[in-house]
Amino acid sequence: MDVERARFNMIEQQIRTWDVLDPKVLNLLNEFPREDFVPESHRALAFVDINIPLAHGQTMMQPKMEARLLQELALTGKDKVLEIGTGSGYLTGLLAHLAASVDTVDIFPDFIEQARQKLAAHGLNNISYFEGDAARGWEGSGPYDAIIITGSVPILPETYKSNLTRNGRLIAVVGEAPVMEAVLVQRLEENSWQQVALFETNLPPLVHAESPQKFVF
Repeated sequence: MDVERARFNMIEQQIRTWDVLDPKVLNLLNEFPREDFVPESHRALAFVDINIPLAHGQTMMQPKMEARLLQELALTGKDKVLEIGTGSGYLTGLLAHLAASVDTVDIFPDFIEQARQKLAAHGLNNISYFEGDAARGWEGSGPYDAIIITGSVPILPETYKSNLTRNGRLIAVVGEAPVMEAVLVQRLEENSWQQVALFETNLPPLVHAESPQKFVF
């Protein structure tokens, strides 16, 4: 496989066509090697427009989804970021390049350890790793300037919104299959938030995500 040609095609044919046009994001996607974070058995699919299987029934998001969510967070280089769901560690690395610091949390310890090793090998030392179940919230060292939840949630826990700084941004995919949408939440004041729907999508659920109450008749 011609890796650089495949990377170029991924950016031009998948990512740009999904309205990812921020030069800072595009340059990072070109420079930070996605193929290093894909399981060896699926390395040939590193730049294909699919969710790549990971251990524990988890997946690595499509490249265009990772890129679009990263762009929507609008990181400034000064942000303290919380990532819920470390997964492959690739998105963690993208966040770390664009933020001052990243706290990343995963329920699976092997994901944490693999990501730690790979990201350290790339010289990223502004990441703190935590093992735990963050489906209902994660205080960490918050409040945070940006929060991203990498698995879908049927309902968005209020604790995450409350863990944002003023003007902080949160991105999550909310809903249940087949109806889900990516949303951007911004904290305006102490008790005021603004939520914007970005696009419809489908994303595997966050482990132990809270479900809405079901009515029984």
